[in-house]
Amino acid sequence: MVASGLGFDPDALREKYRVERDRRIRPEGIGQYRGVDGEFAGFGDDPHAVPHDREPLTDTVDVLVIGGGFGGLLAGARLRQAGVDGRVRLVDDGADFGGTWHWNRYPGIHCDIESYVYLPLLEELGYVPEWKYSPGEEIREHARAIARHFDLYADAVFQTRVTELRWDEGAWVVATDRGDAIRAKHVIASSGTLSKPKLPGIPGIESFGGHMFHTSRWDYDYTGGDAGGGLTGLADKRVAVIGTGATAIQIVPHLGRDARSLHVFQRTPSSVDVRGNQRTDPEWAKSLGPGWQRRRRDNFLSVVSGVPQDEDMVADGWTGSAELLRKLVHSNAGADLPEDERERLSEIADFQKMNGIRDRVDELVEDPATAEALKPWYRYMCKRPTFSDDYLETFNRPNVTLVDTSAHGGVEAFTEKGPVVGGVEYEVDCVIFATGFSVGFSGVLSGKLPVYGRDGTQLLATWMRGPRTLHGFYSNGFPNLFHLGPLQNAVSVNYVHILDEQATHVAEVIAEAERRGVDVVEPTAEAEERWVGTIREKAHDLRAFQAECTPGYYNGEGMPWPRSEQFGDGPVVFHEVLRTWRAGGMDDVLAGGQA
Repeated sequence: MVASGLGFDPDALREKYRVERDRRIRPEGIGQYRGVDGEFAGFGDDPHAVPHDREPLTDTVDVLVIGGGFGGLLAGARLRQAGVDGRVRLVDDGADFGGTWHWNRYPGIHCDIESYVYLPLLEELGYVPEWKYSPGEEIREHARAIARHFDLYADAVFQTRVTELRWDEGAWVVATDRGDAIRAKHVIASSGTLSKPKLPGIPGIESFGGHMFHTSRWDYDYTGGDAGGGLTGLADKRVAVIGTGATAIQIVPHLGRDARSLHVFQRTPSSVDVRGNQRTDPEWAKSLGPGWQRRRRDNFLSVVSGVPQDEDMVADGWTGSAELLRKLVHSNAGADLPEDERERLSEIADFQKMNGIRDRVDELVEDPATAEALKPWYRYMCKRPTFSDDYLETFNRPNVTLVDTSAHGGVEAFTEKGPVVGGVEYEVDCVIFATGFSVGFSGVLSGKLPVYGRDGTQLLATWMRGPRTLHGFYSNGFPNLFHLGPLQNAVSVNYVHILDEQATHVAEVIAEAERRGVDVVEPTAEAEERWVGTIREKAHDLRAFQAECTPGYYNGEGMPWPRSEQFGDGPVVFHEVLRTWRAGGMDDVLAGGQA
């Protein structure tokens, strides 16, 4: 039955979503993936590195930053701006700065957040991106430009992995896989969550006799071409892509154009909305006044967080979806509605948005069966939304085949010749894994980077019953150690903006400690306890929502996390909490504790 005035039946859609979810849930959850280790260790190598040897370092720095992506770069930049003049050393696995943009250089790579709000420090560097949604190379070059501008190359150490942090007589001893034992007064951990690729644990994968690689380590020696396309090496190759998330959305059009044949193996389709990328208008760029990026970035964050604004400066798929919900709620007697009614209206807005996404598939894909398989049946934020103006159309090419694996739980096996689905062997020359990363687990949180604080206490041992921090940055018993990331704070889709606010906060705290002559930055046990209580009080219970979602990395592959560790009032409020706290004197962490 069609609900009155809606044009669709919400009950029927809910049931369809459940059926499609259940087809894809696997009992092993995230265990269906494997890391790049053992015989697959080569999948994690840096193809851009030039091997080099060096002597182990045993020197002392004022601040050591783990990670050379935007989080680490922003930490270094904001420290300099805050007046921290001592030695700042960034350490990274990769061969250069850039983080995920150093590793990922696949054809078609672009950012899915508008470049004018995504790329940080644009005004400081006097730069306006060339495109509304920047290609990966422009982003990588901007990261390197930040490092040059703030002189972060001077003490940087690349192709080096931190293996242990240990507090010793007023400093951290930082051990690495190159035998380093660097002493650092302060350590900032910003190792990121999009650097360690993962592979599907498909039986027989090691028996495949053709060529294989992960999208984050693209093999242009094999494919030819570059990030702009022109993959001439594939002209006589039968190619398989496994995975249809945000990366596949960008590579499939290039592979479809250049490969002899392309099979796209899909478990769950992505939602694919209009991209509409365009070059930056030079006259608009000239008209930008001081403070333009902060205003635009704050406006974007407010809109996507549901905070009413007089103007939507970015006006794209992200903000349009948020505005749909806000307008629907406000058109039904305003925001002062009971929570269950707000949820009902939110679901209706979600249905409307996803119906439009599915209608677009029908408009663009010629074959009805293929179009049906490409339709996403889940709530909008169950998976990261994607945007493309040529992905769906690629399936109209005669050399491109979609292989829907949902009825079989994914690719069932590999033979020497290729993947097997539903008992059918697909003979290919090359398999490209677009299967993403081990998301949400930095070295510290995964246990791969052990941390020993005061009296040799291990950090994760103190968190056995849940993380304990103040504002997500530092913990009692672990002085002068700062974490950048999504733990016990507030995040948003423009994650670089979040990292910038965090880096600014940490830099201000360290700078204030130096001004006061305080050697130890450490939250009191009481302040830590209060913040943990705030998180418990305000965190939204997303388990019910996530349990209804199709499996993916947002919900632990269909097995939602036990509880949220997020500040439930959102990033706009959280950033104001931090600013107010800093203005109040920072005494919770600068009380002058003992080293």
